[in-house]
Amino acid sequence: MDLGNTAPDTGRLIVPPELDGGRLDTALAKLAPNHSRSRWQAMINEGLVKVNGRPALKVRQTIATGDLIEWIEPAARPIALVPEDRPLKILFEDPHLLVLDKPAGLVIHPAPGHEAGTLVHALLHHCPDLRGVGGELRPGIVHRLDRDTSGVLVVAKHEEAHRQLAEQFKSRQVKKEYLALVYGHPEPPSGVIETLIGRSPSRRDKMSARVMHGRLARTRYRTLATSDTGSLLLVQIETGRTHQIRVHMAHIGHPVVGDPMYGSRTAQNRRLGVGRQMLHAWRIGFHHPATLERMEFECPVPPDFKSAMQQIRISYLL
Repeated sequence: MDLGNTAPDTGRLIVPPELDGGRLDTALAKLAPNHSRSRWQAMINEGLVKVNGRPALKVRQTIATGDLIEWIEPAARPIALVPEDRPLKILFEDPHLLVLDKPAGLVIHPAPGHEAGTLVHALLHHCPDLRGVGGELRPGIVHRLDRDTSGVLVVAKHEEAHRQLAEQFKSRQVKKEYLALVYGHPEPPSGVIETLIGRSPSRRDKMSARVMHGRLARTRYRTLATSDTGSLLLVQIETGRTHQIRVHMAHIGHPVVGDPMYGSRTAQNRRLGVGRQMLHAWRIGFHHPATLERMEFECPVPPDFKSAMQQIRISYLL
């Protein structure tokens, strides 16, 4: 597999007056933001950074106005994964990023029990122009979707694109809209759910909104259509906590249809023929990491989601 040009690169810069007396790793992250601060720290620790011709001693090394900082950036290291030729639904691709339509059931990262057949394996085969993220020849998954959540997913091809997109997510510049089928009718029909989300004290693989310690999570929802048994919601998340939408919908008493972890309607799910949570990442908007052009993508609603809508008699044109 041709992974493109991975030859070592070099760089140099002069410390400006405003960074006099500061830390080396902080200065590099500010003056050369193509790498994250953690990546610069790793390069310093690997002996790849010099100050005034001498190897940097530590990441906290103090620098002064006029110091010359030089570095060698090694070729990105191959990762110990075998690329797999698996079909991908590409909504957009250029040298900087991909926007994908992820099907339900596809695991994103390798993990125990999922050592093969993941999205990362497929991307390693698909992308001959990967330049690496974090010093490794791998795609940069900017945000995540649960295995059984379908929809739009953004992937960076190199570290600068990953850093820039990650910053947009962190600063809430990215607009993410999900479609969720839930049981019952949320009251009010539109609203904001704000809680802490943390690990469930009774089951470590679950998250919970009933915790004393956790991270703040905000979810906006709007009811698009209803039937006797359920509702179709448009959901926007202002934070990106694990299982956030699923946890918040269950927290207000309206679990996502088909959710095996946070719902308790197994018999009803079986009657509907639903085999996964009916949650779909429908739309996303962000600025292109290189051109800064505003981009928006909409991911087609999959057949099983439409079938579930029909089963609970919700009619809405998507």
